[in-house]
Amino acid sequence: MTLPIDPLTLLAFIPAALALNLTPGADMMFCLAQGARGGARPALAASAGISAGSMVHVTAAGLGLGALVARHPEAFDLIRWAGVAYLLWLAWRTLRTPLGAGGRPAVRPSRAFRDGLIVNLTNPKVILFILAFVPQFLDPARPVLPQFLTFGAVIALGGFVVNGLVGVFSGGLGRALARDARVKRVLRRVTATLFGALAVRLALEGRR
Repeated sequence: MTLPIDPLTLLAFIPAALALNLTPGADMMFCLAQGARGGARPALAASAGISAGSMVHVTAAGLGLGALVARHPEAFDLIRWAGVAYLLWLAWRTLRTPLGAGGRPAVRPSRAFRDGLIVNLTNPKVILFILAFVPQFLDPARPVLPQFLTFGAVIALGGFVVNGLVGVFSGGLGRALARDARVKRVLRRVTATLFGALAVRLALEGRR
């Protein structure tokens, strides 16, 4: 049975992918915000949603859909502005929703997963990055899609672990701080500000 990727190529790809996962970015900040607001379980669920979104991007890139998005700026802008609107809605919802009471998280893990998935899918920069990064490790003599999926799984798994740990840490810190009602209000505002900042960042990326 022929492996989809040469083992030596995979060994070279893993540290490069890990370095990318450790670089602070929108996904990490999103998980940090979810953890600070809802605790460890929503943070891990959000990280899982982001990783699932990454696999969708990887599959699309492997099928050639990413090149289509790259060639049509109007499609890129449509997806990007949908992401901006969703992040702004999350910021507004965070300000309106109090943090958990009685030890219960204010964010259900299923909702955190959905939010992470949508935020990742509505960031077209992800698929363009995959199109720029992954092909450097592709073997043209092997089927392209299995290679994309394998490399994508490495990126998604590493991202889940790194972003999840960031969210869990912020969740523990958030629980310790949220025993005071005033601190709860501050945490809500900080989380909403993070979502708003991510929206602004995504909006400005279209000018680059």
